[in-house]
Amino acid sequence: MGTIKMRLVPSNSPTTHEQLHSIMETADLLLLAAQPIRPFETIPVIDISGLSGDAESRAKVASKIQEACIQVGLFYVKNHGVDENLITSTVDAARGFFDLSLEEKMKLDFHKTSNFRGYYPVNQKKYYHECFEIGPEVNTPIDGSSNEGNLWPSEDAMPGFQGAVLKYYHEIIELGMKLLSAFALALNLPEDYFADKVDGTSGAMRLIHYPPQSEESGDREPGIGAHTDFRLFTILWQDEVSALQVLNSSGQWVNAEPIPGTFVIKSYREPALKTNK
Repeated sequence: MGTIKMRLVPSNSPTTHEQLHSIMETADLLLLAAQPIRPFETIPVIDISGLSGDAESRAKVASKIQEACIQVGLFYVKNHGVDENLITSTVDAARGFFDLSLEEKMKLDFHKTSNFRGYYPVNQKKYYHECFEIGPEVNTPIDGSSNEGNLWPSEDAMPGFQGAVLKYYHEIIELGMKLLSAFALALNLPEDYFADKVDGTSGAMRLIHYPPQSEESGDREPGIGAHTDFRLFTILWQDEVSALQVLNSSGQWVNAEPIPGTFVIKSYREPALKTNK
């Protein structure tokens, strides 16, 4: 079957990018960036149960997130509140979808929409993965353009798929908004700083399948090549197959091994938190 990953990123609106630019000055990140960057060999695991506690508990979690963003740019979260049974049902739904015939999946080809939602087949030239992308069912875009919603397989083709995936999506959006408050604290900003700047209903989510590769795969990248995410932050779930790696400041790739009960959080433009550039 290969490996399944589920990732969600908040909206990539121009307003958000402008606000992030001002944050770099407001939060005095130059002082934070002056900290020495150590070549990490492990990736921190942060217990975020404190985000549901009092102000002191939330501040302690935010401090750990700040350190992780400066030193690594990526971290695990545990005790995140997302039901493991829901994760399992969503993974099962994703596996079922990717097991469909290519003909059936191409009925949801993302080219059929103006918002690029739907099915992305394996790139035959380079990257070796396929994915299915959704966003909010009902949303008013910031730029006033129309929103077509999501493409879904028929209930006959995939019974229960839409319900399972949407339920997971909404749970992850809720987790994302909780993390957003923690990121604000980590930036030495008021906890509600992002409340009127990021639409909590506009995240995009991808179910991603990386098929097994053989020697015949040729010169294609292994699943996906080295990259940095361009969104505010990414919430990533991994299955049991170890595949994710992170580059440290010494140019060494460090494995981000799957850890049961966790999500991987990849922060926006991690080098900016280190250099303020």
